[in-house]
Amino acid sequence: MNDTPQVLLAHQLKTLKLPTFLREYDKLARQCAAEGADHVRYLVRLTELELIDRERRMIERRIRQAKFPAVKSLDSFDFKAIPSLNKMLVLELARSEYVDRHENIIALGNSGTGKTHIAL
Repeated sequence: MNDTPQVLLAHQLKTLKLPTFLREYDKLARQCAAEGADHVRYLVRLTELELIDRERRMIERRIRQAKFPAVKSLDSFDFKAIPSLNKMLVLELARSEYVDRHENIIALGNSGTGKTHIAL
């Protein structure tokens, strides 16, 4: 077999479905070498990058699969349009800590006040 180690590694990382490893391993290896980080720290950083990227892709995939009419975020919500809305409470709820506490959230308000936008 005359394949270089880089070609073999690329093939194996593709087979293992580790795209972030494939994209980042060389750059991160150089960075860790420059910092004097050992191989365990290198692997920890590389696996962290892979996990972060997987979570990002999973969220993007779920949003696509949900087929929302438009992707909304709190960044695009105009809190000034509804002065009675407690912005700090909405941002706190956005952290979803109520899920861990097994609590429910009920949004009440007239039609067109942004309940769906905030829920999405």
